[in-house]
Amino acid sequence: MTSPPFPREGGGPGSQDTTLVAPVLLRAQENIWASRAAEMAAIFMVGDGLIGLLQPRRHVDLWKDDALGTEKLVKPFVDRPGRRRLYALVQIVAGLALAARQKR
Repeated sequence: MTSPPFPREGGGPGSQDTTLVAPVLLRAQENIWASRAAEMAAIFMVGDGLIGLLQPRRHVDLWKDDALGTEKLVKPFVDRPGRRRLYALVQIVAGLALAARQKR
C-alpha cells in the first residue's frame, strides 16, 4: 500500500501528526498576496504597453470618451501616436522590472 500524496489528520492509513506552523511561515504566506498583486500589476503594464505600442491610435480612442474618468489620463496621447508608443515602452520596461523583483 502506498502512502497518500498529502498527510491526513485524525488517524487512519497514512495519517501523520500535525504541528503548529511557525509565525515566519505565516508571514511568508501573507506576503504571497502582495507578490501576486505586484505580478498582476506587472502583467497589466506589459499587456497595456504592448497594445499601446502596436495600436496607439485605436487604444487611445477607446479610452478618450465616456470612460469613467480616464479621459484626462489619455488626453496627452490623443492624436500623438509617437508619444503613446514612447509611454508604452516605459510601461513595458517598468512592468518587466516589477515582475523581475518578485521573489516567488
